[in-house]
Amino acid sequence: MLIRFGFEIDIQCPAPVPMLLALSVHTGLQGRLIGTDVVRTPETSYPSTYIDRFDNQITRILAPAGATKLWSDCVIEFDGATDLQATAAPQQAITELPNDVLTYLMASRYCDSDNLVAEAWALFNQSPEGWQRVQAITQFVHTHVTFGYQFGRANKTASDVFREKTGVCRDFAHLSIALCRAMNIPARYASGYLGDIGTPYSGPGDFCAWFEVYLGGQWHTFDARYNKPRAGRILMVRGADAADVAMITSFGGYDLDYFRVWSTQLEDGLSDGDILQNKLQTRPDAEPLVYPSSARAV
Repeated sequence: MLIRFGFEIDIQCPAPVPMLLALSVHTGLQGRLIGTDVVRTPETSYPSTYIDRFDNQITRILAPAGATKLWSDCVIEFDGATDLQATAAPQQAITELPNDVLTYLMASRYCDSDNLVAEAWALFNQSPEGWQRVQAITQFVHTHVTFGYQFGRANKTASDVFREKTGVCRDFAHLSIALCRAMNIPARYASGYLGDIGTPYSGPGDFCAWFEVYLGGQWHTFDARYNKPRAGRILMVRGADAADVAMITSFGGYDLDYFRVWSTQLEDGLSDGDILQNKLQTRPDAEPLVYPSSARAV
């Protein structure tokens, strides 16, 4: 499968602002990139990159005063298979979990699982452990929370989402993660591209948030926003929650003027030359999003 993916973001700064941009694909992404997944920024922003503790690729810039355009455009060749359904995957005892997984049992900035322990056990104690319990949590969040861009806010926690019953896709992920952790199931936040591949058109493109759960000795993908296996996910970032992987972490004020994301399947059989010399010479037509990204607040 060939998928063209990228973004275009315009920001306006009243003065130079240091920024960290979590806008590249994850170092663990499986697939072959055609083109370069580099965050394009003006040379005057002094861009450089590093790998953070979650193996995310982060771009550092000093955004100059005035207008700055950030963009990327690339193609990936990978299997793009629908999310694996390992319905027999068991929940492991805490004593059997690897050391590096234990941190994903802890409450975090937006996944305040310590505030949801009673609710989680009341709701899911009767669900069979393992995959079925996580699926029960996913189904609950999917039906409990109403999606809407107008419901997003930067300081919204999982317990807020539980009470308010509204949110954007990162809120669906945060509540799911918090409920899993409250049931002693390791869970972490993930975000990336998820185009309308194999599904009807859903509106202007955006980054998407989902969550991953550790069952049976490996991590599995779940998505409470859509609550069904999807094809063509392109992983960008992972973390304990969205605080670890904000799209833009700024150390000063700025305005977001323009935002659009694309993730579209290309026809099979295109050569690298066709892609590099034709497809990637100009950025594609893609509708801009009126609201800031629902997956990772800026």
